[in-house]
Amino acid sequence: MIGLTSLIPASIPSPDPAWDHFTIGPITIRTYALCILLGIVIAAVWTSRRLTKRGAEPGIVLDIMLWAVPLGIIGARAYHVFTHPADYFFPGADLWKTLFIWEGGNAIFGALLGGAVGAIIGCRMSGLRFWSFADALAPGLLLAQAFGRLGNYINHELFGLPTDLPWGLQIESTNPAFPAGLPDGTLFHPLFLYEMIWNVVGVGVILFLERRYHLRWGTAFGVYLIWYGAGRSYLESIRIDPSEYSFLSIPSNVWAAFAAVLLGIIVILVQRRRHPGLEPSVYRPGKAWRGPQDDDVDSQFLDSEVAAESLSPEAAAESPTSTATSS
Repeated sequence: MIGLTSLIPASIPSPDPAWDHFTIGPITIRTYALCILLGIVIAAVWTSRRLTKRGAEPGIVLDIMLWAVPLGIIGARAYHVFTHPADYFFPGADLWKTLFIWEGGNAIFGALLGGAVGAIIGCRMSGLRFWSFADALAPGLLLAQAFGRLGNYINHELFGLPTDLPWGLQIESTNPAFPAGLPDGTLFHPLFLYEMIWNVVGVGVILFLERRYHLRWGTAFGVYLIWYGAGRSYLESIRIDPSEYSFLSIPSNVWAAFAAVLLGIIVILVQRRRHPGLEPSVYRPGKAWRGPQDDDVDSQFLDSEVAAESLSPEAAAESPTSTATSS
């Protein structure tokens, strides 16, 4: 027992600062940026496969990502800078640092807002239903966020209040976010790890509920908003470096998390009331319906048949499935 106990680490060490970047010739590559990029790639590939199984054209997700990713990055950085003005706007400050996303400081709520705007634009141009895209994206988005939090760990950021738990995170006292007055060697809650675990569990929750209740019309994305907002509201409440703005002594990021939960509930209630039937197609009415592109032809066809039966006679007559079966 004593030997086993000695193998259990007493804390989580922060990675060597040299890990935060590496160079290839004259080019410096930030590990944090690679973590974000890896998350984006994983989310894009998974979302593309999910959309294709539902009848979308293979690769169409790239048309949406071309808008969603850049606007999401801009929104993430803008939200962070706006909620941490003292870090960037002071006498003698280098204002160019407001653009240095590779140094950390990207807010997921800003990314969601900016990315949503980009996704809406991309969906309008490609003919996809926005809510169909959002549902397909939901689990991949949570997984991408988990990879992004790994970048926070490498950057020695996103940690919480002091703790004496065996999984406490070691943070050097020279860290700008290290609270004044605390002794060297103080351990902190590893919020990056908590959120990674919460997100991965959330992926399983979304997939389970999706299969159990056949979530469509944006309801899977509603589950994402509720799950992520609920977890983030707690994590932000014990964070060392919360946003500088607060209302009723509650940081703005906690309010944003509450807003995400509320929005998710509204989306589910409204969409289930407006669309009690299954989705007949991931494309908007009037757009070309490509049909399934993989081996799941029979199940896709049956789903479309059920969707047509769940619509009113008038709507069913106008649906792509009824047109295909009557010809």
